[in-house]
Amino acid sequence: MKEELRLDNQLCFRLYTASRLITQAYTPLLDELGLTYPQYLVMMVLWEKDCQPVNDIAKRLFLETNTVTPLLKRMEAEGLVERLRDEADGRKVLVRLTAAGRAMEAAAASVPEGLAGALRPCRSLGPDTAPVLFSTLDDIIATLK
Repeated sequence: MKEELRLDNQLCFRLYTASRLITQAYTPLLDELGLTYPQYLVMMVLWEKDCQPVNDIAKRLFLETNTVTPLLKRMEAEGLVERLRDEADGRKVLVRLTAAGRAMEAAAASVPEGLAGALRPCRSLGPDTAPVLFSTLDDIIATLK
């Protein structure tokens, strides 16, 4: 077998596995809020800046609008967001937080610390190494997008 085809030598496999396991670590934290991980990402985008077009939310999350739209419909049914037509451009759909969605931000403030607690045993990730990891991942994302 060629060395370059060994699973253990694949960056993609490590990134995929780490992503899956981190998402799994978020699950109990987000269950307390009644959110899925993709819903949590949308909420963070809207907590940063409320009332955004669907296209902007999709771009921020590196997703297609046809992936985000059903997610937003479920969130609207749950009373977290509302979708409305842009008065200036009726073709655009804006998404804005409801009072319940805004109130959830305070409860979600403990989620990052909860994940940090799950990662504490990781010896190679700490205050000094996290910025390097972020920078490396940002570089990979920028290169591939």
